[in-house]
Amino acid sequence: MSDNHHDQAHEDHTGPVKTPKQMLLLSFFSFVVPIFLIIGLVYYVTSADKQAPGAEDAERALAMRIQKVGAVEVRDANRPLKSGEEVYKAQCSACHATGAAGAPKFGDAAAWAPRIKTGFDALMNSALKGKGAMGAQGGGDFSDIEVGRAAAFMANAGGAKFEEPKAPAAPAEAAK
Repeated sequence: MSDNHHDQAHEDHTGPVKTPKQMLLLSFFSFVVPIFLIIGLVYYVTSADKQAPGAEDAERALAMRIQKVGAVEVRDANRPLKSGEEVYKAQCSACHATGAAGAPKFGDAAAWAPRIKTGFDALMNSALKGKGAMGAQGGGDFSDIEVGRAAAFMANAGGAKFEEPKAPAAPAEAAK
């Protein structure tokens, strides 16, 4: 009986490691795992200093991010105005040819009828300032007169009889 009691007391004081193999594994992992954790943390902390792939020109990317909101663009005021068809093909056909985002399709009289009823001025205002999913076209690549010509071209294809806006008279001609 004393031998059982002695063995039981010895087992109560030993702990979870019972063999030399367990002791070697415990020693190995208690040193190796923290080292890998430290290496991983160092890599994570210092990785912010590396450039992202594809960001070769960091100065240009920085300049793009902090550029001013407004810009001045100088255009030739004497260039000939584009026709409504040219503006439609360059700017409007992306949505109006397919009917994307609810845009009335080019030549669809049923879709254009309610818009034509509002009149050319309302149609021109919607084109310049935007309406629904359509962004404002005024101030873009084309002048307001050219945008108006495109609006008249599309509305006329849908059954309207709008006159294409004319170019403003030259100052010398207006003075005569």
